[in-house]
Amino acid sequence: MVTKLFRKKTPYVLAISACVLAASLAFSILRPEILQPVRNLVFDFYQQLKPRQTADSAVVVVDIDEAAIGRFGQWPWPRDQMAELNDRLAAAGALSIAYDMVFSEPDRTSPALIAERLPGSMANRQGMVEMLEKLPDNDAVLAASFAASPVVLAFFDGRGSNDRHARKIAGISWLGEDLSQLLEPLSGAIESLSELVEAASGHGHISLGTAQTDDVVRRVPLFTAAGTDVYPSLALEALRLAVQSATGAPASFLISTTFAGREGGSIEGASGNEVAITEARLGAFVIPTTEDGALNVHFAPNRFTTYLPAGDVLTRPLEELAGVIEGKIVLVGVSAAGLRDIRTTVLREAVPGVAIHAQIIDQIMQGRFLSRPDWAPGAETALAALLSITIIAVLPFIGALTSALFGLVCAGLILAASWTAFSRYGLLIDPLFPLLLAIVTYILTTVLLYAFAERERRFVRTAFQHYLAPDLLTRLTENPDALRLGGEIRDMTLMFMDMRDFTPISEKLTPEELVAFLNRLLSPLSGIIQAHEGAIDKYIGDSIMAFWNAPLDVADHPRKACLAALEMLARVEELNGRDAFGFAGRGLPPVRIGIGINTGQGCVGNMGSASRFDYSVVGDAVNLAARLESASKDAEWPILVSADTARQCPDLALLPAGRLALKGKSEPQEVYALIGSADLARTNEFAALQAAFADLAAARGGKRRAALGHCLSLAPTALHGFIARQA
Repeated sequence: MVTKLFRKKTPYVLAISACVLAASLAFSILRPEILQPVRNLVFDFYQQLKPRQTADSAVVVVDIDEAAIGRFGQWPWPRDQMAELNDRLAAAGALSIAYDMVFSEPDRTSPALIAERLPGSMANRQGMVEMLEKLPDNDAVLAASFAASPVVLAFFDGRGSNDRHARKIAGISWLGEDLSQLLEPLSGAIESLSELVEAASGHGHISLGTAQTDDVVRRVPLFTAAGTDVYPSLALEALRLAVQSATGAPASFLISTTFAGREGGSIEGASGNEVAITEARLGAFVIPTTEDGALNVHFAPNRFTTYLPAGDVLTRPLEELAGVIEGKIVLVGVSAAGLRDIRTTVLREAVPGVAIHAQIIDQIMQGRFLSRPDWAPGAETALAALLSITIIAVLPFIGALTSALFGLVCAGLILAASWTAFSRYGLLIDPLFPLLLAIVTYILTTVLLYAFAERERRFVRTAFQHYLAPDLLTRLTENPDALRLGGEIRDMTLMFMDMRDFTPISEKLTPEELVAFLNRLLSPLSGIIQAHEGAIDKYIGDSIMAFWNAPLDVADHPRKACLAALEMLARVEELNGRDAFGFAGRGLPPVRIGIGINTGQGCVGNMGSASRFDYSVVGDAVNLAARLESASKDAEWPILVSADTARQCPDLALLPAGRLALKGKSEPQEVYALIGSADLARTNEFAALQAAFADLAAARGGKRRAALGHCLSLAPTALHGFIARQA
C-alpha cells in the first residue's frame, strides 16, 4: 500500500524536494561564507591525517624564549645586545635574517636617554652626563649592524591609528589588473624606527590576515597594499633576500592575475569580469595563491621546525653556530609567555607566530602547496545537485533502504575522491556540502512520501480547495469516487471577466510589478465570485472564468452571477480611486474590466486524463459568455448578459443592447447591458431612463435625434457611450 501511495504522490514529492534543493543550492551560491567554517573543519582534518612532510629545513628560528629572558634580562633587550645577536648570526653565514618584531620606539637604555633621566641632585651629575653622551647610541649601533648584514624588518597594519606608508624595498611587478584592488589594504603602518628601516635590506608585513573565521591560522596573505604600493610578507621578503644573497643578483616578485570566478568574492575588473590573483614568482619559485593573494598554508608538525635558543646564539662558539646557521634563512621571534605571540595551526598545535613564517618559507622551497581551484565551488554544487536529484528520482521507486545503501556508496566514492585530490595533488575539494545536501534531500523526500501516505483521505481537499466551495469539498472528501473522468449536463451560469488595455499597461511594468498588479486585481475579484457562491474555473492571464450551479445546486444562480459582476465593477472603481495599483504619476490609465454572463446548458466534470485532470465546464453556453465579454468593448458598457440570463433577473436594472452578431454564432443574439442592482431598478430616475431608451429604440427619422438628446439628458455620463451606440 505504501509503495503504491509513494508512486501516486511522486510528482508532488519531486516538486517539493526539487524546490528545497534549488533553494539550498541558491543559498550555497549566494552565501558561500556560511559553509566556510564546516569546510575548514574538513580540510583541517585532512591535514591532521596527512601533514606536510619535510626533510632538512632551510629555515632556522632563533627563539627568544623564557630561558633567554631569564638569563639576559627582561624583554625588550637593549638594542646593542640585539646588535650583538644580529652580528653573530651574520658572521655564522645566515643568507637572510628576518625579525618578527617591530622596533618602533627608541631604546630606553641608550646612554643619551639614561643621561636625561639622571636626578638633578646627583653628585657629579654633569660629569656623568658628559660621559654618557660620548657613548654610542644603542639604536645607531643596531642600525649599523643591520646595514652590514642581510636583514629584513617587519611592519604591521596600524588599523587607522596613522596614515603612514611603510618603506617599500622589494621590487614587485604584475601582469594583468591593478593589484591595489585585489589585495588586503593597509590602514596606516606601524614600523621600526626610520634609521633602522633605512639600514635594512628588506621590509615585510607580518599580518596573518582578516579572513580567519576562528583563532586557527589556515591562510596567510603574501602581499598587502597601501594605495598603489604593494608589499610582500615577512616570509617572502626573507626568501627574496636569501635568493639575492645566494645568487649575488637582485631578486624581485612577479604577480599574475586573471579573470576568473571567485568564491564569495566581489572584486570587479575593468571589463566587468571578476579578477583574481593566480600566482607569484620569485626567481625559480612559483607560488600559487588564492584569488586575493594569500597562501593556503600546508603545515608540517612543529617538531620539524628548527629552533635555536637566542641564548645559544649569544654564547656558543661561532664555529658551532655556523654549523647550524650557515646557508640558512634565520627568523628571529619571541615565544616567551606573556608576549602574546602564540598561534594555533590546523594541526591544533600552539606555536610562536614566527614559526608560521618559517612554515611558509619551507613550503615554498619544497613546492608543496594546497590550492582550491576556481572550478571547485561549481563542481561541488553540481555534484550536490546530481546526487540529490538522483535520490529524489529513485527513492519513490526503490524504497528507503535501497536508497540509503545507494547513498552510502555514493558518499564513500565522494569522500575517496576528495581525499585523493588532497593527498596526491594538494587540491581542496569539499565533500561535506554534497553529502549534507544529499542527506537532507533523502530525509526530506522520505518524510514527504510517508506524509502523503498518511494524508490520503485529505487528498481531495488539497486538490480542489482552490475552486470548490467548502461544503462540496467535504462531500467529495467523504466520497473520493466522485473524482472520476466524465461529466454531467447542468443548467449553469457562466462568467468571463477580462481586463481592458492590459498590453499597454504590461509593457510599462517590470515582470515583478506585473505579477504584483495581477495579484492585487484578481484576488479581490475572485473573493467576490466565491462570496456569491460561484466557483473559479481558471485564470487565463488577466482573465477569470467562473461558473455557478455546479457541482452543487445554487439557487437563483443567474441573479447571483449578475450581483457578483456589479460588485466586481464597483471594487475596481474603488481600487482605482485609492490608487491601489500605484499607477498615479506613471502615465498608466485606470484599470477597466469587461464581463460577459450567460445562462444555459453546460457539461461539467473532470476533464483530462486519468492521472491529470481539471474540474471544468464546456459547451456552447461557455462560448457565448466569452463572446459577450469580448462584445462589451464595442458596446461601451462593461457588463453584458444574454437574454436567458436577463429573463431570470427581472428585478435588476437592465437595458437592451440590441441583437449583436457574435463571433462563432450564425444568428445575432439578443443582449442586455447590466446597469445596476434591484435598488437602482426601483428608482424613478431609472424608470424614466428606461422609458426614454425605449422611445429612442422606436424613434425614426427626425424624431431620433430629439429622442437621443432626451435619453442622454437622463443618463449618467458613464452611459452616454453605450446610449450613443444604440442610436
